[in-house]
Amino acid sequence: MSKQRIFVILLSLFVICLSILIGYLDSIKSRHYIFDPEKLHTLAQRALLANGHLKNIDGKLMPILQENANSTRPVIDYIVRELRKTIDTRYLTNEEEWIFNNAGGAMGAMFIIHASLTEYLIIFGTPLGTEGHTGLHTADDYFHILYGEQWAFSAGSLEKEVYQVGSVHVLPKGTSKQFKMHKGCWALEYARGWIPPMMPFGLADTLTSTLDLKTLYHTIRISGREMIRNVLQGKI
Repeated sequence: MSKQRIFVILLSLFVICLSILIGYLDSIKSRHYIFDPEKLHTLAQRALLANGHLKNIDGKLMPILQENANSTRPVIDYIVRELRKTIDTRYLTNEEEWIFNNAGGAMGAMFIIHASLTEYLIIFGTPLGTEGHTGLHTADDYFHILYGEQWAFSAGSLEKEVYQVGSVHVLPKGTSKQFKMHKGCWALEYARGWIPPMMPFGLADTLTSTLDLKTLYHTIRISGREMIRNVLQGKI
């Protein structure tokens, strides 16, 4: 048997085994989710109501205009405090470490509340406004608006989508949009699915444009630390 034929057989076996492994891991990933999208949405709305960012008018939640983005600080604190009551704190970060993030042409700042192989939960935004490409991801993304507005549109649509305070923009895995955080916007962002394949999108702008190696280092340090820590605790 020729070496070329042996190589083809071994490569085929590797691809088959890899496909089986990926299929198996994909089938069990939902067992390891510790967050629920609906509960996070309810939590975000509770935080906004408690801090005067939403009002209930005949059963409908309406945004209350905030002149200063600093008014979002109590909302963020409320969310983190409540999460620490309902989620095992072993899986949450111990401190608020803010870092810049450049991805898809957009720029903002974030701090990671949770990061694992199948989920991440962050506060993300900017007081200046930004826009870019959402990326095409292997996870569903839930963008809960805490301050300002997010605009978005899909190719083929002639009208923009508008997401206001108290609403959530859901981006299913395998889809992409252009988005704009109009003027200034802050959000609670949750992703569930396979997170590592999303990392190149989150790092590419730093490597090809900003060359902000300090931010690159801290992004890898914090994300890697939390993912490894959670794996060692049995949370993929």
